[in-house]
Amino acid sequence: MWRRLRLYFLTGLVVLSPVVVTIYVFWLLFSKVDGILSGVFDRLGVNLWGYPPPGLGFLTVLLIILLTGIFARNYVGSKLIEAGNRILGKIPLMNRIYVAVQQISHALLAGEKASFRQAVLFEYPRKGIYSIGFLTSESWGEVQEKTKKKTVNVFLPTTPNPTSGYLLVIPQKDVVPLDMTIEEALKLIISGGTVVPEARLEKIIKVNQSNSSL
Repeated sequence: MWRRLRLYFLTGLVVLSPVVVTIYVFWLLFSKVDGILSGVFDRLGVNLWGYPPPGLGFLTVLLIILLTGIFARNYVGSKLIEAGNRILGKIPLMNRIYVAVQQISHALLAGEKASFRQAVLFEYPRKGIYSIGFLTSESWGEVQEKTKKKTVNVFLPTTPNPTSGYLLVIPQKDVVPLDMTIEEALKLIISGGTVVPEARLEKIIKVNQSNSSL
């Protein structure tokens, strides 16, 4: 009985943990952002029954993000952002943090513009040990001409900072494509293997359920 209760508890924990954490993070973000901007609206006299309307600050942040995206999509805005990137990129210490966050956000949110084509598995740093990397392109030019095998370019990121890593030229036949998405692979790498893809999570739940029925 205790064994079954333990399995039920672990299964419930696996199912509820991401839900609770996600709700908590969004609630915390909403409260902080809304609290900061509510004070601004209060000083401007924007009140509802003596208090700033709840959620107005959060909606303002969403509007600012949307307007920034529209601004960045036009010619003048893109040029100003490029100039700002160059300035921030020259400030010591700050440039490392800024560039790292920028590259991670681009990898996660760029969509069709992402430079990573697919998450792959390959043997590295020696035979029998596997690493996860990202296929960037097929090898061309001098690199391909001087190798006898068909090769591909793979970026091997480091943990927990995936913005640094190594460019590896690997024979195509030695690269194993993975079903996980680029985002799932990045989460796996950044977390040091603790955040498993959803397919793996579903497998864990099914295993627990099958064990509990024994």
